[in-house]
Amino acid sequence: MSTTTPTSGPAKAVTRRGDRIFSGLSVGSGILILATLAAVAAFLVYMAMPAVTADSTDVRGGEGLPSYVAPLIFGTLYSSIIALLIAMPLSIGIALFITHYAPRRLAAGLGYVIDLLAAVPSIIFGLWGLQIAGNAVPAFGWLNRNLGWFPPFGGDVTVTGRTMLMIGIVLAIMILPIMTAVNREVFLQTPRLHEEASLALGATRWEMIRQAVIPFGKSGVISGAMLGLGRALGETMAVAIVLSASGSVISWELLSSNASGTIAGDIALNFPESFGVERSTLFVSGLALFAVTLLVNIFARWIISRRSEFSGAN
Repeated sequence: MSTTTPTSGPAKAVTRRGDRIFSGLSVGSGILILATLAAVAAFLVYMAMPAVTADSTDVRGGEGLPSYVAPLIFGTLYSSIIALLIAMPLSIGIALFITHYAPRRLAAGLGYVIDLLAAVPSIIFGLWGLQIAGNAVPAFGWLNRNLGWFPPFGGDVTVTGRTMLMIGIVLAIMILPIMTAVNREVFLQTPRLHEEASLALGATRWEMIRQAVIPFGKSGVISGAMLGLGRALGETMAVAIVLSASGSVISWELLSSNASGTIAGDIALNFPESFGVERSTLFVSGLALFAVTLLVNIFARWIISRRSEFSGAN
């Protein structure tokens, strides 16, 4: 008579103390980030409430919160988008040159210089922009004469050069290093087999980049662009030094003195001497900037998630 031995169930995974500690630290860090974000939002709402509940004539500008904050939101987005439009193609081109065209020694040197450029304080870029603003007036005049039919290049060209276009150029130079560094690392992660397969099928180097490198790095390029856009949205000192804002106006003109201000620049210039409802109004502007930045990042994550199915390992 045969006897059968009972089979034991699946072995339980052994949980080590280090794993439990690391898991707890990871969860705690995530909760801490969310709590910090919520605390910042609650602080801004609390400090902004006096301006929200005050009479419109008591709010900074005397015309109510919408008429004061809306031009600043417009100017913030306008200058940041201009900077992004200038910096994005340049960052992609520089990153492709470093990763696929430049000799190894030159690529290493350029990468080092770009990393150093990212560490330059923003006030230095602001002083540089202020210095060359006057010299850029002839170029602005040429744009006005030849492209004045296009509304952003219309209007009267200011003689100071402190225009929305100049601040867009300064912001583009500021965000160029971080965008280039991200794009460079993303392009270097392109699977070698994809590149070699494209070249083996008779593609030129540019066709290989267009067929293998750029599709692989699209989500990374978007991530780098959003990092640059986030810095441009919150830039303070360079904007305060260069841009000559004309108050609460919404203007598309890039070359005139009739320029909208930005939220960060307005806060930096007016916060020290503000008090009471006027200071609370600046907190409303800060809350608006907080919301705009949050929405931009949510939109970026949505774009990246749509391309998450693509993998270089496929």
